[in-house]
Amino acid sequence: MEFSFPPYIAGLIKKFEEANFEIYIVGGAVRDLLMRRTVKDWDFTTNATPDEMLKLFPNAFYNNAFGTVGVPSEALAKLGITIEKDVVLEVTTYRSEGEYSDKRHPDKVSWGKTLKEDLERRDFTINAIAIKVTRNTNQDTRKKGNELPPASYASLIDPFGGQNDLDKKLIRAVGNPNERFQEDALRMARAVRIAAELGFTIEEQTFEAIRKNTELIEHVSAERIRDEVLKLLASPFPYEGILILKSSELLRKILPEVEIAFDVPQKSPKRHHVVDVGTHLLLSLRYCPSRDPLVRLGALLHDVGKPETFKKDPRTDIITFYNHEVVGGRIVREIAKRLKLSKKQGDKLWILVRWHLFTVDERQTDSAIRRFIRNVGRENLEDILNVRTGDRMGGGATETSWRLELFKKRLAQVQKQPFSVQDLKINGYDVMKELGIPSGPKVGEILSALFAKVEEEKLKNNKAMLIKRMKDLVKS
Repeated sequence: MEFSFPPYIAGLIKKFEEANFEIYIVGGAVRDLLMRRTVKDWDFTTNATPDEMLKLFPNAFYNNAFGTVGVPSEALAKLGITIEKDVVLEVTTYRSEGEYSDKRHPDKVSWGKTLKEDLERRDFTINAIAIKVTRNTNQDTRKKGNELPPASYASLIDPFGGQNDLDKKLIRAVGNPNERFQEDALRMARAVRIAAELGFTIEEQTFEAIRKNTELIEHVSAERIRDEVLKLLASPFPYEGILILKSSELLRKILPEVEIAFDVPQKSPKRHHVVDVGTHLLLSLRYCPSRDPLVRLGALLHDVGKPETFKKDPRTDIITFYNHEVVGGRIVREIAKRLKLSKKQGDKLWILVRWHLFTVDERQTDSAIRRFIRNVGRENLEDILNVRTGDRMGGGATETSWRLELFKKRLAQVQKQPFSVQDLKINGYDVMKELGIPSGPKVGEILSALFAKVEEEKLKNNKAMLIKRMKDLVKS
């Protein structure tokens, strides 16, 4: 099999070969090569121990218990290996592992002696393929200055049928799936996330093992769960990924607030919804046009306050969810805290949920639209509009309407007006200079009074006119 590798990859491999060590490309890099995708991260495995690797690459580093040595760009460059960008290549010694008492990390890691030992401890067959790179004998492999020609021939080592599963678009555990997930419970979430990234399905026995071991996900840290959820939402198939989480019963452990929403109906007289809340949330995610995982999370959670606010009139059968956006805002604060989102991420998620129920009535005043912009923040306007698009289409409506398009135009127009004292064409220095007064509360009072007139459109935001009105205010 023939591939094209960057010269620095060939240079790294050659360095190991010259020292009589085995080295293979492994993991996601192999998967991407076989799928003809761009390789983002290169990973290698070798029979060299960490100490032996540090002798080969003096500028490399090793600071973990799992045998992984990081070889940074400067370490390669010092050996004459051409590299055009800053990278860290990770090379791991063959490993064999003991028991996993905490359902997450091996109790003991031992250096393995063979590649097969290393591959059989991996999670899924598509990640348990190795590539042995050999030189193209038709190329001149002599060093030309600092250049090393790329290796191009490769042989596959695939003891678990990973290539066949790639062809079938299947995620299959290596060996016994129950054992793999009991060793490391994060692998269950990884299986779903990889399926969403690649558009694959999970092999039947592997999927049933996830359902059987769902409770083990509680052993995984919130940070790792968060990372998998955000990666899933950033994938090409987030809707399908959340569906797999639900059918595997992982959703009730990771986002129980969404799981319970499937039990809440919305269909009632005088209401446009025909599906339950949970299905609506999933469809809103599906149709949300943003690729930002946090915005997609906002679409998935925008009506998460409905289960708590559900009410059905026994006389009319009309269902209501009064103040669900306020309750939803409180709930997503709790979700953000549980998933260990950053403060900035949590604040934005709250905004997308709390204010998603904005009105687009053409009779709104400019002041009302300015108030909406202040609540949401200018930087979040496009995102909350994307959540609205997902909400509309997830409820069976068209992507947009004439009212929504008019609202967007008015948003743009209103933003041309000053939004705060800081947007005025004069500042505190101008006030002190023109009126001959010292710095103090009086300066702020004058600026606030001027801004109020500008906001009411009773005064233009023009420096000369502002100064004139300022002097009139002082005289009066």
